[in-house]
Amino acid sequence: MSLRKILALAATTLAFAAPAAAQNPYAPVNPPQPTEAPGKVEVIEFFWYGCPHCYSLEPAVANFVKNTPKDVVFRRVPALPSEAWGEAAKMFYTLEAMGQIEAKHQKVFDAIHQERLNLNNKKIREEWLAKNGIDVAKYNEMEKSFSVATKLQKAKQMTYAYKVDSVPRLVVNGKYYTGPEVAGGTQNMFPVAEKLIEMARKEK
Repeated sequence: MSLRKILALAATTLAFAAPAAAQNPYAPVNPPQPTEAPGKVEVIEFFWYGCPHCYSLEPAVANFVKNTPKDVVFRRVPALPSEAWGEAAKMFYTLEAMGQIEAKHQKVFDAIHQERLNLNNKKIREEWLAKNGIDVAKYNEMEKSFSVATKLQKAKQMTYAYKVDSVPRLVVNGKYYTGPEVAGGTQNMFPVAEKLIEMARKEK
């Protein structure tokens, strides 16, 4: 079965599979990956704008971002296991490069999951951008920039290095990860992540 089909199947079955996996709420990253925040605990969220589980997790993500401990660095990384997820990842990094990601991140999720808009479609995306006060010409220019291309390539590399085969996923310090399928549902992911953060602190 292709990775794309596996991801699609995982997205529809996580809610049913999670309870059975609840006894083991996290798993090791094998092999462990280097972090980009020396001296701090790094937490990475791998996500996809089209994922309903990522959408349901977003309020908890936003709360964590607001209350991130001083010794913790949080990063969002759009997973890129296939080109089918490429447009969503490109939108994330383009908005980030324009300084719009914090203001528009939730709005992108809402557009996809509440308004049922296909933002992969250029015409629909540009109409949405204009409606939300973003200069479409500047967006299209930034979308083609070297910085966005570089970040997309890095996201693809990280997706494979961390062996991300389902989202959402929280990775702590490059060593441990949790997700709905191992934590027992999205509602348990951040409580598990908090425990992993404590583990990481003790390992310093």
